[in-house]
Amino acid sequence: MNALSPLRARPLLERGMVRLLGAGLAAATYLLFLPWDLRNRAETPGGIEETSPVTAAGITGVVVTVLALAAYFGYRDRLYWVLPVVAAPPAGLLWASFLTHEPPDASPWPLAWAVFVAVGGGAVLVVAGVARQLRSQAVGAAGSSA
Repeated sequence: MNALSPLRARPLLERGMVRLLGAGLAAATYLLFLPWDLRNRAETPGGIEETSPVTAAGITGVVVTVLALAAYFGYRDRLYWVLPVVAAPPAGLLWASFLTHEPPDASPWPLAWAVFVAVGGGAVLVVAGVARQLRSQAVGAAGSSA
């Protein structure tokens, strides 16, 4: 089954295309589930209560999809490819979104971005590492039963 075979055993062009597709899916996930402009907005015109355009469902969609991609690439590819393929596209888009803020609103965002990227990158690496271990166990089990 080619969809789950190790990428190192696949032709160079196929490896590149699969990684590019994975990065595209990670970026599309961010664009699909999170609004581009993350600034808080007044709940009602002229009101002082603010609300965020980011929803719990949107964050959940990004997290679940990115972690699924991390598991897939952790299973199929080398661990050092997981961060640039899975974590970097949403991190770059989040940074670009933060850069669209006006300066008074944007002051805490570089720090928030760094925290989000560190936590997200760590989670991606943990999930990829677990998937990699599952592949090793599956290969070991298949080899011992043969």
